[in-house]
Amino acid sequence: MLSTSMRLATYDRYGPPDVLSVTTAPVPRPRPGEVLVRVRAVSVDGGELALRAGKLGSLRSRKFPKGVGVDLAGEVVDPGTTRFAAGDRVWGMLGRRLGSAAEYVTLPPGQLDHLPAGLDVVQAASLLVGAAAITALRDLAALAPGERLLIRGATGGVGYVAVQLGKAMGAHVTGLASAANLDLAKELGADEAIDYRAPGDLGRFDVVFDTVGTGLPAFRRLLTPRGRLVTIALDLGRPARSLAYIGANALRRRRWVRFFPSDPTAPLLAELGRWVTAGAIRPQVDRVFPLAEVAAAHGALERGGVRGKIVIDLS
Repeated sequence: MLSTSMRLATYDRYGPPDVLSVTTAPVPRPRPGEVLVRVRAVSVDGGELALRAGKLGSLRSRKFPKGVGVDLAGEVVDPGTTRFAAGDRVWGMLGRRLGSAAEYVTLPPGQLDHLPAGLDVVQAASLLVGAAAITALRDLAALAPGERLLIRGATGGVGYVAVQLGKAMGAHVTGLASAANLDLAKELGADEAIDYRAPGDLGRFDVVFDTVGTGLPAFRRLLTPRGRLVTIALDLGRPARSLAYIGANALRRRRWVRFFPSDPTAPLLAELGRWVTAGAIRPQVDRVFPLAEVAAAHGALERGGVRGKIVIDLS
């Protein structure tokens, strides 16, 4: 029998990780056509850390409590559609809505897909960031075989998938990472792994994929005449100025800069699954925390040095 209450992670004010707590709430009831999923694992995302800390407070409402978690892996409880059956193993993303760090969530079927065979839920949660990497490299940058690709944050939560995807797409991949993580960048497939603190002369690149958000003008100058810079991050010290800079450069025909929000779809998740099934992209899990230690999970990511993804296990 389905429980009437569930555990979930929330916070009732902006602040450090310890504002997070695990509370209870009624299990959500799906609207017509929505899917009810029992969540088994979610990842910790850098963007939600910034939101929780209030660094983007001006861009969000001040209504509390707020949830955390942007992605999920689990199984279907109430399918609400013919695409799924109860018990199906699925993965998906809430998109711009947070709150997947909960034992149950509802979402449209278009934001879910079947879990690739052979993946457990923790591995799956660590890989869902690959949807953003596909959007950036395939759809926006139109990365072509033989092009030179620079990835900032090459061993972080999104960067570690982007390195593998860029290599699988035939690019020459240069990864910027901390000195302690250069070995991982090479293991992931980077042709060159460079300490971001002492990069030297990096040369020119056809595509720059940025996961950091700061110093975008300097990285735009590394582009070839027809180069493209795609970022998934803002300069959190100056978010309004960062958005203004991106907007001013987004419509350029040469050396353009673009930012995009995560807006996953079932076809995009299916594409990610194909790359994973083919062995081109593999999971890299740094650490796993239970839901009760969600604050510790956020703290671990904030301290940096993470190799891949931090995952919260709700099983």
